[in-house]
Amino acid sequence: MFIIAGLGNPTLRYEGTRHNVGFDVIDLLADKYNIAVDTRKGRALIGKGIIEGHKAILAKPQTYMNLSGESIRSLADYYKIDEEEELIVLYDDVSLDIGQLRIRKKGSAGGHNGIKSIIQHLGTDVFMRVKIGVGEKPKKYDLADYVLGHFTKAEREQMEEGYENCVKAVGMMLNGGTDAAMNEYNRKVKPKEA
Repeated sequence: MFIIAGLGNPTLRYEGTRHNVGFDVIDLLADKYNIAVDTRKGRALIGKGIIEGHKAILAKPQTYMNLSGESIRSLADYYKIDEEEELIVLYDDVSLDIGQLRIRKKGSAGGHNGIKSIIQHLGTDVFMRVKIGVGEKPKKYDLADYVLGHFTKAEREQMEEGYENCVKAVGMMLNGGTDAAMNEYNRKVKPKEA
């Protein structure tokens, strides 16, 4: 049993923001694999289904980003998963170009409060994750304002490719191909021609 958790903030106010790209990918996975993510469990919205032949739970923590670990911890405990082998976390990264992915099996929070909370609550930084690039914050912007802002039309188009790649990468990871997914997707995205 896998838990695939996309990080974001609940409520319509945050829909479509850079910080909610984890929720966006969960929505795409839900559509692709016909899973309704509408059940409340462990301070998250979840949906159960089969993805690439594996039992999986799609989860959107409803605790707000900075407390994501509370939700992930309760889900991991309830479903008795091995976090190191059966948890995949999807989240935004401002140090990656728009739509670029970076897949890791472990690592620090890198300044991301949602991941910091998960590491704190799980007591380990060893869990699979897919960082989804949302572009670097412009110089004079406040980081919070930037990640809670929306993509431009051009950026949204670029993100769509990143989302599609993320869905494919998750499928590979579920089948034990995390290294293969890293080789395939941990590379620069070519910017679209204007």
